[in-house]
Amino acid sequence: MKYLDLFPKTIKQAPAGAESTNHRLLVRGGFIDQLMAGSWTLLPLGYKVVSKIVQIIREEMDATGAQEMLMPLLHPKEVWERSGRWNKTDVKEIMYQFEDIRGREVGLAITHEEIVMDLLGKHVSSYKDLPVKVYHFSTKFRNELRARSGILRGREFMMKDLYSAHVSEEELFKYYEEVKQAYLKIFQRIGLEVRVVEASGGIFTDKYTHEFQALVESGEDIIYYCQSCDFARNKEIFNGKEGDKCPQCRGVIKAANSIEVGNIFPLGTKYSKDMKVFYKDEKGQDKPIWFASYGIGPTRVMGALVEVFHDEKGIIWPESVAPYQVHLVGLDLSETQIRIKAEDIYNRLQTAGVEVLYDDRADVTAGEKFADADLLGVPYRVVVSKKTEDKLEVKKRNRAEVEFLSYDELLGKLKTT
Repeated sequence: MKYLDLFPKTIKQAPAGAESTNHRLLVRGGFIDQLMAGSWTLLPLGYKVVSKIVQIIREEMDATGAQEMLMPLLHPKEVWERSGRWNKTDVKEIMYQFEDIRGREVGLAITHEEIVMDLLGKHVSSYKDLPVKVYHFSTKFRNELRARSGILRGREFMMKDLYSAHVSEEELFKYYEEVKQAYLKIFQRIGLEVRVVEASGGIFTDKYTHEFQALVESGEDIIYYCQSCDFARNKEIFNGKEGDKCPQCRGVIKAANSIEVGNIFPLGTKYSKDMKVFYKDEKGQDKPIWFASYGIGPTRVMGALVEVFHDEKGIIWPESVAPYQVHLVGLDLSETQIRIKAEDIYNRLQTAGVEVLYDDRADVTAGEKFADADLLGVPYRVVVSKKTEDKLEVKKRNRAEVEFLSYDELLGKLKTT
């Protein structure tokens, strides 16, 4: 992609009212645009990042045996009434519920437990039909009273939700642990260090659930975790304070701010019983389905990455999700020989399968180009100029030192990362 063709361009000033780092940098870099409070457009650069996050999630979900599908976002009242949640106060506070022009009451999806359980009722009759593991990437709508923190807390956002149905509690928790490990692998591949934290079930279940929390000073959540073992709990369910002894290993408890980037819910048989969806066991007797749900918000993950990986100059994307591998900066482009060399490097990198953003502006200073490169956060900045002669000036975004490499040396470095 050539910078002159890129839509939109970077902007110098942070938007008014931008309190969070991800809000400031993602808008300035042209990754997202705010339509209204809590509603964001993923611009081309932002969509590239989110698409890479989605693909990592997809690969790890598929590895657990889950199947991808896509479910509706407009839900009939009747399905939600079967679970008893349509009129629950905590649901009505966040679910957009309204009448269509024919007077039918419908709601916009805040989650899909009811829809999956309805599907199971249509297609599962025997223990031989279980387990079922299905997921999708789709939009969720939640009427946040105060949408804030940039793309971290929106009224409309992308979510990957996985649902699993099983014949027994034992089988459910076996898969639950498998997904937990898959989530840890996802965040490792994305570049986020997370803690698995016990939390309350909110509107989903009265049982403990598990959150995946990325430690960051700007996080809205507070968690308490042990420095010596894997014990960790959300502030909402922890009866203690920093410095206490760990109830699991007697180590020292530490408090930290964090951002929730994923969660998993063991829902038991509640939805099956409430919605009267059963399977027949080997003896032909009706049994309730054991059910669980598992969520990751790819757009929220993008915002969390910016909160974790940035400096005073801009974003520092992990290589696995960066919009491009190389930010090629052409200087002295008014000189024909330099322009031809820069174009040649751009074309050769593309032919080699390297994703490149080429700053081909001839009327912009080197300082402005370097500032944009730092803001956008692409892992490698590669400069072609009179100064570089037959070499390329190569700098990693997260390092200070500069190297002068041949094209082949650069390509070798890129292929090993």
